[in-house]
Amino acid sequence: MASMGDHLRIIIDTDPGVDDSMTIFMAIKSPQLEILGLTTIFGNVTTETATLNALRLCEFANRSDIPVAEGCHEPLMGGKPRARIHAHGKDGLGNITLNPETSNHVPLVPKSKKIDKTASQLMVEMVSKHPGEVSILALGPLTNLALAMKWDSSFARKVKQVVVLGGSFFALGNVNPAAESNIIGDPEAADIVFTSGANIVIVGINISMQVKLTDDELDELRQSKGRYARVIANMCKFVQERTEKSYKFKGIFLHDPTSFVALVRPELFTYTKGVVRVETQGKCRGLTLMDPGTKEILICRWDSESPWTVEVEEGIGKPVVSVASTVEANEVRDYVINLLAKP
Repeated sequence: MASMGDHLRIIIDTDPGVDDSMTIFMAIKSPQLEILGLTTIFGNVTTETATLNALRLCEFANRSDIPVAEGCHEPLMGGKPRARIHAHGKDGLGNITLNPETSNHVPLVPKSKKIDKTASQLMVEMVSKHPGEVSILALGPLTNLALAMKWDSSFARKVKQVVVLGGSFFALGNVNPAAESNIIGDPEAADIVFTSGANIVIVGINISMQVKLTDDELDELRQSKGRYARVIANMCKFVQERTEKSYKFKGIFLHDPTSFVALVRPELFTYTKGVVRVETQGKCRGLTLMDPGTKEILICRWDSESPWTVEVEEGIGKPVVSVASTVEANEVRDYVINLLAKP
């Protein structure tokens, strides 16, 4: 895991998204990071809109040199992808591009274009070019990552670290009681990634929902000297209204920014190691199941000839990952505020 002073090469796999936008700006403002690319995926918006938003954000930040590679348009098993425009607005950016007064000059039509490579191709290329040096911050469904692992069997060994915002461990999901939105977006892809043997850290929404910005703190960002802070605060107006309606909380949850802090300030978290599997069928599709290895898990199956057939759970023996179990929420919040508010 990284420490504050480390030089990090990263790729951000993203579906911008208001909190994705916060995270991208935080990464751009972090001098220890070398951003090798933004790869896009469906989730908060369609993949096409995610690509457009990534280009918009890079141009606003005067970082059109960062390659933007478009990813998959549908889950691994096909079907219509989920797009959560109800959560982030029609444009994914809190509808700020629809209103010039709130856009703070985020371009409606960016001048830069996506690169010719796909998201998975860029991942494979960069990880092969810099083996053991590239970390991937995954902020949406894991389709692009799963494809990279399928195309290059050595990818999981060569990537330095994969930090995932996804799942909900020992808590309810945010799509239904079983599932969190990024994982249910492509459960098959998530299961491939979590059992790949890569160095994986997962930050579930049970952790990220502990890290919040209040309405007053967002107003402070809006009035700060930080160029990024002002545009983010305007984006958040849409999310604030939905959060108050859904959760009776006046503010926002810092989902994606919390996973970013887990990448650059891992000492603010504690982790539990174990096998994580994802349910891919039935009413609990998208559920993240963790076995910390503290006891042998057995499944009893009914059989007409042998009334009880006992089998060892499938997860036993799979590669372990690190799942965030606690967070210094106030310190993470302060880190986010200070980074965005810098002029």
